[in-house]
Amino acid sequence: MSTPTLATALPAGAVKIATDPSTEPFWLAARERRLVAPRCADCGRFRLPPSPFCPHCQSTAVDWTELSGRGTVYTFTVVHGFPGLPDITLVPAVVDLPDAPGARLVTNVIDVDPADVSIGTALTVDFHPVSDGWLLPVFRVAGSPVPGPAVKERA
Repeated sequence: MSTPTLATALPAGAVKIATDPSTEPFWLAARERRLVAPRCADCGRFRLPPSPFCPHCQSTAVDWTELSGRGTVYTFTVVHGFPGLPDITLVPAVVDLPDAPGARLVTNVIDVDPADVSIGTALTVDFHPVSDGWLLPVFRVAGSPVPGPAVKERA
């Protein structure tokens, strides 16, 4: 019996983060290993991805709300191979965030056998290093052990 290939995130150098005034608070919080979401200061609705104005009321007023890091799989796919990385397995997912009703985050589920992911799977946030010192929010199956530093620092 073979060992299943675990899903991972893309290597650090394969992901570039570009910020603007609407997205920078999200990325700065991620750099501190915190998950945040913009909430309209006028109508109270959450929005992800961050945008310069609320899509519901068009207000530009925003409050950044720290989230618990819990989520559930709304939908996902499994990708075997990536251009230039034929042996990689990815599980891109859209994650519902219970602390931010109506907001969903596009991310990756990591360190899991893809066969163990399904719609509704409970997740917790983690952060994966990417280029230029940024950290990318990724998710793990809730309750799964977090690998030691040697695994987390892989490129």
